[in-house]
Amino acid sequence: MEIGGIRLMKVDPTAIESRGRRRFLEASALLTGVLAAGGSIGMLAPSLAWALEVTNLNQHQADSVLALARALYPHKDLPDAVYALVVKDIDRFASDAPSRATVAAGVQMLDTKAGGSFLLSTDAQKHRVLEMLIQDPYVQKVRSTCISTLYNNDMAFAHFGYEGEAFAKGGYVHRGFNDLAWLANPPEDASP
Repeated sequence: MEIGGIRLMKVDPTAIESRGRRRFLEASALLTGVLAAGGSIGMLAPSLAWALEVTNLNQHQADSVLALARALYPHKDLPDAVYALVVKDIDRFASDAPSRATVAAGVQMLDTKAGGSFLLSTDAQKHRVLEMLIQDPYVQKVRSTCISTLYNNDMAFAHFGYEGEAFAKGGYVHRGFNDLAWLANPPEDASP
């Protein structure tokens, strides 16, 4: 099953066999992870393991894009599977040589400013690096991709509790618009 382009599957030898060894080995990188069993996203998925094949980025670049997306838009409990959608879109962006060079130079710049490895930096170090580089075109590309990708997918909707647009479901009036359980009822004399 795929949710937002992330293939949710059991990562085991039979899954690799079903995709074909050659195709598996042709991938430049493979991001994998596990979803929390009781989480809202884990409840959507048929399997708690996920994998994303990356074809235009190498492993270090893919991991760095994921770390950059997480540093730009940190959400403590948001699974890496959602951030991996940003990696997927940056991988698609890097389908030509100039764009691949932009990503490679951007990752190298992050590593240089971090004093070795952006991936291994602490959150505070990543924040300092981003303060220095926030206007850089590569950082802005990842940032704009985060805005359009990170929050506009079914996994993020489930995580943040967004039920989607209401028009197709009859609107908000009878679906919680007037459900003010968190607010005390007003006194009778407050209404005319």
